[in-house]
Amino acid sequence: MFIGKYNKSVILTYIGIAAAVLGIYFSFVKNIRYTLLCLIICGVCDLFDGAVARKCKRTEEEKLFGIEIDSLADIMNFVALPIAIFCGMGLTSLYNIIIYVVYALAAVTRLAYFNVNAKKSGTETPLKYYTGLPVTFSALIFTIFWFLNFYISEESFNVVYSLLMLVVALLFVLKIKVPKPKGAAYVVFALIAVAVSCFIIFSG
Repeated sequence: MFIGKYNKSVILTYIGIAAAVLGIYFSFVKNIRYTLLCLIICGVCDLFDGAVARKCKRTEEEKLFGIEIDSLADIMNFVALPIAIFCGMGLTSLYNIIIYVVYALAAVTRLAYFNVNAKKSGTETPLKYYTGLPVTFSALIFTIFWFLNFYISEESFNVVYSLLMLVVALLFVLKIKVPKPKGAAYVVFALIAVAVSCFIIFSG
């Protein structure tokens, strides 16, 4: 009846996209705390969607669809949403806009590069390490660094937070080895997400 795939192998990806849309809405109404919570949800969904998908019995077409939908979700979750968060915080100067352009270009370049590699290999083979910083990590980085606003002046925070996005953008495309989470690391990341979420909710 409809085009696309709607089985359990992509359910977490779709939940992440829904969270990103909600997060963008919250940024429009200046509710940054809820926006950050949505970013955390996006990060958790992306962290586990690959593991869930690999446990499902899929056709080659479903695997290719999974690669594409995951990248498109990453653009929503970790490109559009972070930029919306920064804009919602009032970081809309000319140099901020330039940083947003650099960030978006770096992220989509990274996603396109690894999509090509995945299609060449014909599989979604798990890796021992990442080359460059995965876009998913931006969810954890931007959320944790947001807490700096409790300890430094607004002017200093705006500068640090803006430069942080530029650094993250460069790390997306830098050829460095980043350890891939495995085993207990997933549990640790999930616990960190819960702890950070609770702090965001109850800190103000």
